[in-house]
Amino acid sequence: MSLYLDHLATLQRHAESALERTGHDTLLIASGIEKYAFLDDRPYLFQANPHFKHWLPLTNHPHSWLAVRPGKKPRVVYYQPDDYWHVPPSAPSGEWVDAVELVVIREPEEAAAALADCITPRTAILGEADAALPGLTPNNPEALLNLLHWARGVKSPYELEQMRAAQRRAVPGHNAARAAFLRGESEAAIHRAYLVATGHTDRDLPYSNIVGLNEHAAVLHYQYQDESPPAESRSFLIDAGAQVNGYASDITRTWAAPGHDEFAALIAAMEREQLGLVDEVREGVDYRNIHLSTHRRIARVLREAGIVNGMSDEAMVAEGVTKPFFPHGIGHLLGLLVHDVGGFMASEDGGVADKPEGHRYLRLTRPLQAGMVVTIEPGLYFIPTLLRGLRASPHAAQVDWDVVDRLSRYGGIRIEDDVACRAAGEAPENLTRDAFA
Repeated sequence: MSLYLDHLATLQRHAESALERTGHDTLLIASGIEKYAFLDDRPYLFQANPHFKHWLPLTNHPHSWLAVRPGKKPRVVYYQPDDYWHVPPSAPSGEWVDAVELVVIREPEEAAAALADCITPRTAILGEADAALPGLTPNNPEALLNLLHWARGVKSPYELEQMRAAQRRAVPGHNAARAAFLRGESEAAIHRAYLVATGHTDRDLPYSNIVGLNEHAAVLHYQYQDESPPAESRSFLIDAGAQVNGYASDITRTWAAPGHDEFAALIAAMEREQLGLVDEVREGVDYRNIHLSTHRRIARVLREAGIVNGMSDEAMVAEGVTKPFFPHGIGHLLGLLVHDVGGFMASEDGGVADKPEGHRYLRLTRPLQAGMVVTIEPGLYFIPTLLRGLRASPHAAQVDWDVVDRLSRYGGIRIEDDVACRAAGEAPENLTRDAFA
């Protein structure tokens, strides 16, 4: 059995169990619809319902549906309009076709008739409200979603293969972006080099690339790309991924220009700590502890670089001195969404596993399980608004502000790998480093 067919069989088992446990007899999943800008006939980029693309490698197929029925093949209602304004979806092809019961429709409304025999008072329908058709109104049962979201945290072998492929697609882009930076090109030109090398367009990236030169690297979600290169390119941070069959990679790298040795040494120190954190991705480890471990490691970098003096690493963490330099979480679940669902769940029945006190931006609070893929992305930044708060704090005297002012010209550092947790006793699989190698 191929990896995909095995994946499909696993999803069928999970779905049948979830339906039985929650008192439902059928599961319908809408792919979603195209949405249009206000007072305009121009659509936004289509984003498929992740529950739909969990089953099918179809990411650009609005108005389609999936029906899951115990003991039967999944039914796919495949929307293929007869359209001369746009390129319609191609004829169904690929391994998934023989594994499903296929119904092709030409108009979105035809889905209601194609699924009429699946509708009962106990049908669960997953999707956004605007996907509704007569007799097909999404109800998104919470208990069912909890079971599906919890299970989605653990990736099947098929899913891991898609995510390895997404790494391999992104790595040439990162290499091309670094080369463009070293040539002194603008942020916009670096971004274009990334797109060419990955074969992506802006339309199909898993998220908008962050391409920041110099001080722009201190903006965590820097959203612009200047067309003009700076007078001097000192540093470069790129946070950019790729996508294969609906599965994402999410990679960040930071570089120093030749001759900027102090910042290069800081990057090397962060690289050391980042790899140490990757090694902490082990089955049964509480991901919150990896986040807290990051602050201890950041404290060591701050002390060794002479940024903070006269405080122990433990005191820096306890007094919150590391937070202005590392104000975000260590990472998140990765998969069908870049920030995948289920990260805060206490169990498969729902509930919330709380974030550590004072660490509100952490996106994952679950213990790690074999098959989970998480990002490990420590950062060290010189963010003006946060540094102003530190200057006004009782710990300002422990900070060497001359060093901070010198390093602020570089913005900051983030290094991010995508890491698969393996079975107990096994080292993690660093999907990103393997792809670069």
